[in-house]
Parts: sequence; C-alpha cells; structure tokens
Amino acid sequence: MIKKITIAIDGFSSTGKSTIAKLIAKKYNYIYVDTGAMYRAVTLFAKQNNFVGKDFLEKDKLISKLKNVSLSFKFNEELGFAEMFLNDKNIEREIRSLEVSQLVSKVATISEVRKKLVAEQQNMGENSGIVMDGRDIGTVVFPNAELKLFMTASADKRATRRYKELIDRGDNVSFKDILFNVEERDRIDSTRKDSPLLKAEDAIEIDNSDMGIKEQFERICTLIDRKLQEN
Repeated sequence: MIKKITIAIDGFSSTGKSTIAKLIAKKYNYIYVDTGAMYRAVTLFAKQNNFVGKDFLEKDKLISKLKNVSLSFKFNEELGFAEMFLNDKNIEREIRSLEVSQLVSKVATISEVRKKLVAEQQNMGENSGIVMDGRDIGTVVFPNAELKLFMTASADKRATRRYKELIDRGDNVSFKDILFNVEERDRIDSTRKDSPLLKAEDAIEIDNSDMGIKEQFERICTLIDRKLQEN
C-alpha cells in the first residue's frame, strides 16, 4: 500500500493556493480542504445575521451563535472539486464576493472561530492523504505535516489576478478596491494575535509572482514525489 502524506499549503491571499491544491488533490487522489472557504462561510453567516460589517464586529453575538454554524464540503462532479455548504446550503458563489473578502480577516481574528474550525480541520486530516490550504495549516493545524509550502507573490500581481477573476465572472469591482483589500488582508492576517500568518520554519517558499500554474504544479509535484519516496 502506497503511504499517503499530509500536504499543508499556507500563504498570502490570492496566491493561487486553492488552484494548486485542487490540482494536487486530483493527481494524487487526495482529499482537498479549502480552509479559507470555511472562514468565509462563517463570515457570510455573521454578515447575514448582522454580526459584522465594514465598521463593526459583534464578536460576542457571533461567538454565542457558532453552535448554529454547520459546515460541510460536497463534491461537485461537474466542477471536479468540493463546494462549501453552510447549514446544507451551497454558498460557494456568495463567499467569493469582494464584500465577504473585505470582512473575512476580521472574523478570522476571533479565537473561538479559529478554535472551532481548527478542530474540524484536524478531524478531516486524521488519516493523511490530504491537501489543505490556508493561513495556519503548517504552523497550527498540521505542524507535523510531511510537506509544507508557503505561497507568496507581490501584492500588485495578486490584486491583478483577483481583479481578473471577479471581472470574468461578471462582478462590478475596481482594481483599486481589490489592491486595497489584498494589502489590508495581508496586514490583518500577519498581525493578529491568534495564529498569525507565518511561514513555518520547515516550509518551502514558492514566490509565484512570475510563475505560471503549470510551472508551479510541476515544481510542487517534484517535491511531493520526493517526500513520498522518503516515506
């Protein structure tokens, strides 16, 4: 039986972590978990209940209602990846909006939210054979992961990618707003007290500012194959 490993992918927003993770999961037949989608789902729940907005955060109210938040991933055969469900409702499109993007880092600073989601993420990865991307996977969720990657790119390049993605799907957004959001999320994610975005000491950094998906994928597959041979 071929041994499977845990692959932890951390990094800044809009570095293509999810895209690469999905490709890896498909090639190696691993489970893929988009932890960012989980934080976005809780953010959408908070927004729907008026617990969070641009200028406010009703932290205690959100914490008191976390027991009412049920998250699950359901595989979509047509798309080839699992979509995020909140209380049995598909919210994949809603959580990718700029509005949710502008609020998610604020919600992600809440320790009780992180505790709930980290516990769920660790349960998902009990048997290895998993690719998980996020902000604290290699440092908090799976500190013993066999392979840890840290994705980075310039803020301008990341904002350009995110802008194109949203425009292509028909959203009315401005590049200036996207760039501000990218830089603000970097600041909040890197400075929060609970599980800040950090590169794990044993993580391999991949700066994809000037790297295409194919080149990244091939480089990462080489790293995975090497790890599988070691194990």
